[in-house]
Order: sequence, then structure tokens, then C-alpha cells
Amino acid sequence: MKKVILLLLLLTAFNLRSFAWIYPEHRDILMLAIQKLDPAHRAELDRLWALARRGHESRLFVLPIDTSVNYNPKTLDYSAWPGIGGDHSTSPANLLYNVLETDWILKVAGVAAELKVGIARSRDRSELTNKLRDSDLKLFRVDPEYVTRAGSNNVHFMLARPDVNTTADQYFTACFKQGAGLNAMGTYSWFHFSALLKAQKFAHDSMNTDQRSALILSALADEAFAIHFLEDMFASGHVSGTWGNAAQRKGTHDYYDERGLEVSTWAGEKLILMGDAFMRPEDAERASLTVLKSLTEVLDAASGSGKTLFNTAEDLAAGADTFNVCKNSVMPSRILDTTVSVMLKGILASTPVPGLATGLGELPRFRAEVGPFIGLTAAGRGSAVFSGFDSHQNDAGAIISMEIALRIGLGLEGVLNEAGDGLVFLDLGWRQDGASTMKFATDPSLKQFGAMTSAIPSRDAIYARLRLPYFLIPGDLLIVAPFLYLFAPAAATKMVTTASNGGLLPWQSGMVTSIGRFQFILGREVGVYLYGFPLAPDRLIFPISSEDDPDQVLVSMRSVQLEFPIVEYRPFHSFSSNQTASLVIQVFGGFDIPGKVKVIAPANQPGPKVKTIWTAGIRLAFDWRYYFSRQPKR
Repeated sequence: MKKVILLLLLLTAFNLRSFAWIYPEHRDILMLAIQKLDPAHRAELDRLWALARRGHESRLFVLPIDTSVNYNPKTLDYSAWPGIGGDHSTSPANLLYNVLETDWILKVAGVAAELKVGIARSRDRSELTNKLRDSDLKLFRVDPEYVTRAGSNNVHFMLARPDVNTTADQYFTACFKQGAGLNAMGTYSWFHFSALLKAQKFAHDSMNTDQRSALILSALADEAFAIHFLEDMFASGHVSGTWGNAAQRKGTHDYYDERGLEVSTWAGEKLILMGDAFMRPEDAERASLTVLKSLTEVLDAASGSGKTLFNTAEDLAAGADTFNVCKNSVMPSRILDTTVSVMLKGILASTPVPGLATGLGELPRFRAEVGPFIGLTAAGRGSAVFSGFDSHQNDAGAIISMEIALRIGLGLEGVLNEAGDGLVFLDLGWRQDGASTMKFATDPSLKQFGAMTSAIPSRDAIYARLRLPYFLIPGDLLIVAPFLYLFAPAAATKMVTTASNGGLLPWQSGMVTSIGRFQFILGREVGVYLYGFPLAPDRLIFPISSEDDPDQVLVSMRSVQLEFPIVEYRPFHSFSSNQTASLVIQVFGGFDIPGKVKVIAPANQPGPKVKTIWTAGIRLAFDWRYYFSRQPKR
């Protein structure tokens, strides 16, 4: 039991993927902004990039942007850096290290290129979802920390407005002030300021070529990291206002990303935004105009034509900024002079106004299927039975059954996207079988007696069903994950994530189609049915000897049936803020193991030989769940 509790703790502690724009979208926005630079600023960027490449020519592309599509890149351009910042790195310093020193980041870039083409070729939502699933699994394999970086805090999201009368100045101050929860606007401002200070130092201080190269490389890293969060502010799921529990935040994020959101900018312009993986050309165009302003300020500062910034209150770091957006949860203290504040507000005026915090006027919230729940499941089934229990009963038949159960569990579905399945549950219920269609003997005259002469009479069972994803072999999470959680949390997280998204061999990933969701689930779920427990054993009629002998014997017997679902199909799924309901169709196989047989009549007859019988069939279940979640105070 302790292992089960530890595993549940591990699953509940697991962080959810809630990034904004995906890598290729981040890259496209900055590429579009660079292409919009006027000739003078473009020449300045090319000059700075050439200087920053010194000593890194084999890793950095010759120009700031590379418009080709390469599934196996050997170099990275500057437009790729915002896609790496935040999602595949934790600070500008970490961004630089990953870009310049690691090999796995090139694989990330290759996966992103494949995803961009895959999205462009997707004909409908189901194809897009499956492309995202495949991409997320590939990214997780090459970058195991991919999922957990974004789940540590709300740095990729905009703070919800506390009041409808909140002004732009008040909101900006609230986002940047010390102690505020990490948020996209405050984080952008922090790193953009760092980039401006370095660019100003580059323009005015006396340094040798190596020092200038290192300094502008760090400034570009700070700005690319800042741009990641500036771009995030144009993703609809990150503008809706972030509050509520983890399930509400993710569910709301996913809903508005796909369906869009009408917003106004702080400057009063009205627009409709889309979100992650659903970016339209007009969304990229809108975001690129604001990114262009930000990048231009850094280029002006580096050329010496920008406004003078005062930073006498802090010691400017020589390298890229080291502030870690994953290990910290609140904004640290930093003083912005008036010049910087005015510059930042000029950029942020074109960003969307976020939704209100909980209360009157709040945007509708939705939930992901995450967290503990109780539920009720009712099912009907049709089973093919390939023989009777007696060694002489070899005819096949069918059994119709119904069952009902209480369910407790933990929802962790869609960790990466809706094709995932981290569902854990335990059912405790009751099942009623009808009589089998085959008779206890082959005599044709027995058919006129109906169910009275069935080889397997009507009977009932108490049962338990357990569902649990696995990494490599069924049940391995229950045994291994709790120990890894205690002694190697990173390995435990990787194991659970992999299991929740199809396992080490991802053949159990969900396949989303226009008519529903299919999944191969053999080994993820097992049902144990106890017939004749805990009350009186079942009573069955067996032939005494051979098929030609009409004599029979009445026996009592208990049996244990094991059932293993093989394929699952969910044709629809509906949910509200704390309840979900779905129809589930499963194809299953199993076997029924007889226990000790006791002869009731006639007396003194030896017990017949019994055998295990094999079954297969279809189970149709209605699955209702109520999720426990602490609602935000109003």
C-alpha cells in the first residue's frame, strides 16, 4: 500500500506541459520580425551576429536567419533562440550553453522542423493532434526536462487583472514589482533590460575584440530569452488570465489556444488571438510587430544611437543573465529608471490586455482531466465463451452481462497533449451474467428448456478493475517508480512521463481521429471477477462421463475470471469545471479459472475434471467522474 501512495504522490507532483507557442512558431515570429527590419537595422544585426559568431562558426549559422527547412541541422540561427529559451533552457546563460555546447539541441531543432512541416500538411484537427503527440514524444526523448520546465510556475502566462479599471501603468508595475509571481510580462521586462544594459556597455566601453564578441553574444542571448516571453503574450491561452488549480489552468489554456480569444491591446486595438500550434499568419504578423520594436531597441543601444540607461545601482554581469525562471517563483528586486520604464511601456502597449481574476466578469474556465476523482461506471458486455468448465464441454457460446462499480482514481491524461493517458483508477463493483447460450450437454432436446440447461448458468460476481500505465512491462510503475521518486526524482519523472504517453515503445499512445480516440491498452488495465464469493458458491450441471452419457451431476464451484482490455475507443467526451463523462468501448480477452469443485447430487459421485475457459468480447461502459479541486475564493 505504501508503494501505491508513493506512486500517487509522484503522479500528482508531476508537472504539466503548458508552454505557449511551440518551437517553430516562436522561431517564425522572430524570423518575420528580422525580415521587417529596415536596411540600417538589418545591417547592424548582421554585424553584431558576425561578431557574436567568433569562435562558434561551426555551431551558429552564417546569418541571423536561415529560411531553409532542415530535419538534421548542423547549425542554429538566431531566430531559433526564442524557441529554445524558456522551453528548452532555464536562463539566458543556460540558453547559450545549450546552443553552443550540447548536441541534443540540434536534435530538438530537427524535431521542430519536422513538426512545422507536419502542421502545414495536417488536414484536420485529429491529424494535427497526432503530429503534436509524435513531436512531443520525440522532444521528450532528446530533452528529458522538456515537460518539467514549464510546470514549475506560471512564468509563461500573463497575470490576471485584479480589476476592470486597472490601467496599463498599474498592471505593468504589478507584474514587475518584487514578490509578484513570475509572469510573462515581468520576465520579458527583466531580460530585455539586461539585454539593453549589455548593448549599451558594448557601444560605449573600451574592450578588445574577444570581450566585445562575448558581450554582444550575451546581450543577444538575453534578448532572445526575453522575446520568448514577449511572444508568449500573444498566445490566447496565456492571455485569458491565470488563476485556479493546475487542472483549471491547463484546461483553460488548451481551450482558448484552440478556439481563440477576442482581446484588446493596452493601446485600444481589438483583435482575435489563437494559441499554441494553432497560430495563423495574422497571429505571427501581430506578434512580430511588437518583437520588432524590442529588437530594434537593442540594436539601437548596441550602435550607440539608443537612449542612455542608468544602471549605477547594480553591477552588470559580464555573461548572459543567470536568473533561472524554473527554480524561482517570484520576481526579484530590480530598479528600473524612468527611461527604461518609458521604453518598456512603449513596447508593452501593443500587448493584449489579459482577462480578469476570479470573480464577476471572469472568462469561463475549463479543466483538464488532472487530479484525484471519484466516479461511477456502468457497463454492458457481450462475451464469447469458447467452452464450458467441464472437460467434456467443448461447445462455444455467448454470455451477456451487466456491471456497476464505484471508482476512485487520479486523472493525469494529456500530460503532453490529449493523446496521452496517465489515468490511474481502481473500480470496486458488482457484475451480473446471464446464462450461456451453450448447454451442459450436446443433446439437442436440451434447447427447449432454455437457460435451465445452460453450461454456465446465470451468476454474479464482485470485482475490482485496476488501470495503471506502464513504462516497459505491466506493473513496473508500481514497483520501480516509488523508489526512483525517493532516490532519483528526475528519473522517476522521466519514467512516469514515458509511461503516460505510450511507454518506452510508444505503441500505446492514443490515436485521435475525427470520430473519436483509439488506443491499444493491453497491459494497462486488468479486471478481476470473483464468482461465488463471498456468499454461496455457484451451482452448475456437468455431464458425468462422456457426451454420449446423458447422466449429469450437480456441483458447487467458485471461479476467478481475469479480463484484459486490448483496444479502447472513446467516441465522445464532455466535461465541465469539475465533472467529466465519456462513453468507452473496449475489446477484451481473458480467462476464467475454476476453483475446487464439490459434488452436491447425486451423492458419492467423484468430482468431475474441470478446466480453465477462455473468453473474448466487447465491453461498453459509461464513465462518469467528479474531480476534487480547491476552487479559488471569490
